[in-house]
Amino acid sequence: MNDTTPDSLIPYDEIVQEALRAVVGRVLGQVEAANGVLPGSHHFYITFKTAAPGVNIPADLKARFPDEMTIVLQNKFWDLSVSDQGFSVGLSFNQMPAKLNIPFSAITAFVDPAVDFGLQFQAMADDGEDEIAGPVGNDQVDRDLASRVVPSEDGSNVVSVDFGKKK
Repeated sequence: MNDTTPDSLIPYDEIVQEALRAVVGRVLGQVEAANGVLPGSHHFYITFKTAAPGVNIPADLKARFPDEMTIVLQNKFWDLSVSDQGFSVGLSFNQMPAKLNIPFSAITAFVDPAVDFGLQFQAMADDGEDEIAGPVGNDQVDRDLASRVVPSEDGSNVVSVDFGKKK
């Protein structure tokens, strides 16, 4: 009897990743529909690959964060616009306004620390290494809270999706 699992002809990992990224889109779409007003104490940390196809951020941010960065949607953001493919948002970095365009496929993590909820996606790095960066410091980062937002194994609502390649 063979103890190895056969290779799947159905790309389950890609299907699950796409479905979970749709959760991010739906949440951001609800905030957009509410004219950018976050309900209650909800706020979001969104980590994404800065070099991923379709990402459009200012050159100075790209130079500072050539691989990955985390933004915070909390108090000061504007012009949130969500599509089926991604979202755009205005944020301030060192009192300088910036518009960011981020496709959902570039997102590697989404966290709402107000309710201890998070999704972590398989990174799409060219070098094959999965890595999550810390918050980059857009003007509304709560650094103490950011240091406490980590994937946990204590039964919280953090979902880690990590489908490794079969060897």
